[in-house]
Amino acid sequence: MSERTLSAIVLAAGQGTRMRSARPKPLHMLCGRPLLRYVLDALGECDVDRAVVVVGYAADLVTKKLQENPGSVPLEFVEQRVQAGTGDAVAVGLTGIPEDDLDALDQDDGDVLVLPGDTPLIQPTTLAALVLEHRLSGAACTLLTARMEDPDGYGRIVRDRDGRVCRIVEHREANEAELAIDEINTGIYVFRRGLLAPALRRITPDNSQSELFITDVIEVLADAGHQVVSLLVDDPDETRGVNDRAQLAAAEAELRRRTNEGWMQDGVTIVDPAATYIDAGVTLAPDVTLFPGTVLQGTTTVGAGSDIGPYTRLVDTRVGERSEVTETIAHHATIGDDAVVGPYAVLEPGAQVRAGGRTGPFYTSGTS
Repeated sequence: MSERTLSAIVLAAGQGTRMRSARPKPLHMLCGRPLLRYVLDALGECDVDRAVVVVGYAADLVTKKLQENPGSVPLEFVEQRVQAGTGDAVAVGLTGIPEDDLDALDQDDGDVLVLPGDTPLIQPTTLAALVLEHRLSGAACTLLTARMEDPDGYGRIVRDRDGRVCRIVEHREANEAELAIDEINTGIYVFRRGLLAPALRRITPDNSQSELFITDVIEVLADAGHQVVSLLVDDPDETRGVNDRAQLAAAEAELRRRTNEGWMQDGVTIVDPAATYIDAGVTLAPDVTLFPGTVLQGTTTVGAGSDIGPYTRLVDTRVGERSEVTETIAHHATIGDDAVVGPYAVLEPGAQVRAGGRTGPFYTSGTS
């Protein structure tokens, strides 16, 4: 297995018209973070040198929001001014990867991981496994595939008589036999960069949408005699995109399930996980107990041994150790150690409950 540089191209230029929102799709929030942020964070185990984000609709807004919290992977932004398809978007993305990267450390030409910006459930381990498979195989392209009971709407993986991937056919372009295929394209690929650029120049917009599809690159590479391999994802739900509000809600439910499970493994008691909502930026200490109806948002922190809820919403609020916060709403507030807050308390921004203090309709001391 040769070591090569690895860059990522994340496709996030679309408006997301099915969201029916003035907000660009990449910036719709999931557990307190933009949808696109989850895709970028999933690159963390791939040793990516840079991630090129292809923006389009509301490009300035998307760029500014991501630059506020760039994460661990260096980001570059390039704009696809005309929405001419995924093939064009990848070609635009390649302009954000400097040519001198190819000469780094006398390595062979680099690899490029291409993925859509609307798959917030993709796991870092899955992307790392895809990159590893690509490098072990020495293939020109390695694509992530999935098997689905209902593949409606997805591109199908077409194989030759020897079982090798030879092309991808889009759902609307597929014939009856191809529609019967249950192995689908997830839109996530790793390409040899030196082969990707010339292959992109050979695809045409000869399809019902008159667009350049990145999927057509697979057939170009296979026809030229290059090896194209695939990796079947264990959980196809990881790869599902978010295109409307219902899919956004489904993705949020799964992310909250993962978040709650992680905190319980770290020693937090969540009495009813299905009725507890914890944003990704929240910090909880061991032996915290969260009762049903608890909503923790923003950068809220809760100290060890504190009980929160039921029916409590804390936004960007700090709670000390061994405190009790019941049926309370607080924004940008501070609650000290051993305090009792609520029931029926409202803490305005800047409010402070001192250590050992009590506040609520039945208490009058300890709040400033």
